[in-house]
Amino acid sequence: MGTVITLLAVDAAAAAGAVARSVLDQYEQYRSPGMFPRGIWLINITGSFVLGLPVGLGARHGLPAQVVTLAGAGFCGACTTFSTVSYELVRRCEKGQVRQSLLYAVASLAMGPAAAAAGLALGAF
Repeated sequence: MGTVITLLAVDAAAAAGAVARSVLDQYEQYRSPGMFPRGIWLINITGSFVLGLPVGLGARHGLPAQVVTLAGAGFCGACTTFSTVSYELVRRCEKGQVRQSLLYAVASLAMGPAAAAAGLALGAF
């Protein structure tokens, strides 16, 4: 793929990822409102797993680098977001929900890399 086409494809994948994040988060907030930001957490964990798949497929089975870039930098990069995790942590601390904030931080930091490793292993299988 040419450079301009690759950039446009990554932009389109990012747009799809951002829309997916918004829709999934709003659905999860509607389905189960609460103190734990489960929507963003699920999106980030799932996105970490999904990102591992094409990386593993690329490393082990020769999936083209452009596809890995579309899935990684494009879709997963826009769908998952560390800034939202940080925002949720600070927001809960400001509300005095320190325990929930710590639980969210630990759950995100433990499960994100584990999910990415699982996706990578599955993709490289």
